[in-house]
Amino acid sequence: MPNTEVVETELKLALIAGHATREPDLQFTSLAHLLNREFLEQCFYSLNRNKAVGLDNVSWYDYEEMLEENLTSLVGRLKSKKYKPIPARRVYIPKDSGGKRPLGISAIENKIVEKGVTRILQCIYEQDFSDISYGFRPKRNCHQALNELDDQIMRNPINHIVEADIKGFFDNVSHELLLEFLKIRIKDSSMLLLIRNFLKAGYVDDALIYTSDKGTPQGSILSPLLANVFLHYVLDVWFETVVKKHTRGYCEIIRYADDFVCVVQYENDAKKIEDALQNRFNKYGLEIHPEKSRKISFGRFEAENAKRQKRPANTFDFLGFTHFCDKARQGFFKLGRKTSRKKFVSKCKEMTIWLKKIRNKMKPKEWWDTLNSKLRGHYQYYGVSGNYKGVDAFYKHTVRTLHKWLNRRSQKHSMSWKNFNNYLKCYPIPTPKIVHNFYTL
Repeated sequence: MPNTEVVETELKLALIAGHATREPDLQFTSLAHLLNREFLEQCFYSLNRNKAVGLDNVSWYDYEEMLEENLTSLVGRLKSKKYKPIPARRVYIPKDSGGKRPLGISAIENKIVEKGVTRILQCIYEQDFSDISYGFRPKRNCHQALNELDDQIMRNPINHIVEADIKGFFDNVSHELLLEFLKIRIKDSSMLLLIRNFLKAGYVDDALIYTSDKGTPQGSILSPLLANVFLHYVLDVWFETVVKKHTRGYCEIIRYADDFVCVVQYENDAKKIEDALQNRFNKYGLEIHPEKSRKISFGRFEAENAKRQKRPANTFDFLGFTHFCDKARQGFFKLGRKTSRKKFVSKCKEMTIWLKKIRNKMKPKEWWDTLNSKLRGHYQYYGVSGNYKGVDAFYKHTVRTLHKWLNRRSQKHSMSWKNFNNYLKCYPIPTPKIVHNFYTL
C-alpha cells in the first residue's frame, strides 16, 4: 500500500476525531467515501489470519491471493451500493451457566468492511463515550473496570450495590432504535444504509436463513461498537444527566459492555435506581433479568451490620470475580475479590477435559507449551490483587490433574509424586502470580 495513501487516511480519521471532540453536537455527513481500496487493504491486514471461515468458505489466505482484484471489486460494489453482506454462519459455544451461546462467523469481505466501519465510527464515538464504560474500547479493558470499582468503593461513601443483568442484550437490541441513536451523530445516508444492511444480514443455522428486526450478531467485528453506542444513550448518558440529579447522595456506574454495577451511598437512592433501571430498559425493548438483578447493602460497614443482624455479609459478582468485604493487615476495610465459584469450576473443568483429551494424542513435549500458555492466560486474567489463593488453587488443580493423566498414559502407574516433581523441575510450568496490582495503579 502506498505510504502516502496510508498517511492521508490516518489524517482524515484524526480530523474526524478532532471535530468530534471539539463539537459534541456536530453531525457527520460524509464518511462512507473513506472506505477506499487503500483503507480497506489496511483493514484486511489487521484481521486475524487464522479465524474460522464464514459461509463463503474463503480464508484470509485465499482472499490475499488476488487481493488487489478482490478489493477493487469490493470498493466498486460499495460505491454503487450493490454490496450486500453475506449472512453469518451460526455456531454455538457452551455457557458457564449452562446452555449454549450463539456466535456468528462472518465472511471475509464482511470482516474487512466491518473493520473499516468500526475504525471510522470509533473516531467519533470514542470522543463521546463515558469514562465509566470499559468494554470493547481501545486502550480499555476489564482490569481497568475492576480497578475503577475498587477505587469507587474504597474512596467514596458507598453502602449499597445495585446489580443488573440485561436479559439477552445482544439478541434484543432494536435495529430501528439503534439507527435512531446513530443518526444523532451521523447524517451520511450511505454509511447508515451500510450499517442497516449488516444488521439485517441475518445468519444461517442448520441450512436455514434467519433475519430479524432486532439483535446485533455476536462474533461480528462491528457488533461491540454498536452495542456500546446503544448503551451509551440508553444507560450512560441517562445515568449522568437524570439519575444523578434525582439522588440525595453519591452514586456511580461502572460498565463493561452489557455488564454493569451501580455503587450507591443511600438505601433509598439504591431502591429508586433499581426501579428506574427496570423502567428505562423496558422503554427501549429490553428486560432486566429478575433473578440476576438485585440491590444489596455493601461497603465498609457491611461486615459489622451482618454480624449484628446474624447473617452472612453480602457479596456480588462482576466480570468473573466475587467481591466481598475484607480487612487489610492494619484492620481497616478493603474490597476483597476472588475468582467466582462458577468461573473457577468452569476453568478447572476445561483444563481437565483438555488434559484428558490430549494426553494420548501426542507426546507431552508437543503440547507442553500449550499447557504453559493456558496457565499464563489464566494468571493474566485472574491474577489480580487479593486473588492469589484463587490462581494458586487453579495451579494446584492443574498439577493434580496433570499427574493423574500422565499416569494413565499407560497401564503402569510409573509416575510417582517424587518422579513427577523431578519431572516438573526439568520441564517447569508457570507458577501463580499477581499480574495486576490495583494498589499501585
